[in-house]
Amino acid sequence: MNDVSGAAVAGRRQKRVRGGSRVRSAVLWEALRAVLDRIAPETGRSDVVDVGGGTGGFAVPLAELGHRVTVVDANPDALAALERRAAESGVTVRAVQGDAVDLPDLLGADAADLVLCHSVLEYVDDPGAAMAALTGIVRPGGSVSVLVAGQVAAALHRALSGHFDDARRVLTDASGRWGEGDRMPRRFTRETLSALVDGAGLRVAELHGVRIFADLVPSGMLDCDAGSAEALIALESVAAVHPVLRDLATQLHLVADKPAG
Repeated sequence: MNDVSGAAVAGRRQKRVRGGSRVRSAVLWEALRAVLDRIAPETGRSDVVDVGGGTGGFAVPLAELGHRVTVVDANPDALAALERRAAESGVTVRAVQGDAVDLPDLLGADAADLVLCHSVLEYVDDPGAAMAALTGIVRPGGSVSVLVAGQVAAALHRALSGHFDDARRVLTDASGRWGEGDRMPRRFTRETLSALVDGAGLRVAELHGVRIFADLVPSGMLDCDAGSAEALIALESVAAVHPVLRDLATQLHLVADKPAG
């Protein structure tokens, strides 16, 4: 991926995503660009599979960068919206209906250089089986990008809202839930996420915290003050790899590599 095309698409994306939303996604996008530069340094083009990619929030910008992108999602309405979004952007994104655990049957082995699995493992019946399926479709030497809800952050946010019993339950519950009213089926810590990846035969390469401070700042302030948004992005970028602060992130982002041989 060359700097000119990357900068051009980043500019277009910035126009679409303003203020708080742009801050919350900045760290993740920078991490993905670094992975893509690493796994496809010569051609600048990779085969990318976005599992649970829905309407194409990641898929379409990646296709704009020249990557060959496939979205696998169980929701046909989301896939229809994806195809409309891709057409409006003048790119092609392949849409495949199906579940994460069925990836090898849907796409075949070694189908992708990079597999995205963002905000999916919280909801699947068997995260281990889903991780095994992801491993099955990524090529040797390729990478998997996993984004999940953070357990520690949920406790912090419940405590800041005055729900102290809920915060305690989040920390002590095996699934990281605060009660029956919690709509998140499962949350992860750095340790549980790393263990899941290791168990699938992948090697943990990077771990980032996403939305460490951003979810504590009113979005309206960032929408109105571009300088504050840029300063917060810079802060999030540094905090994302801080060995203590990253565990406090609303979302944990892990990049795992499949051994080349």
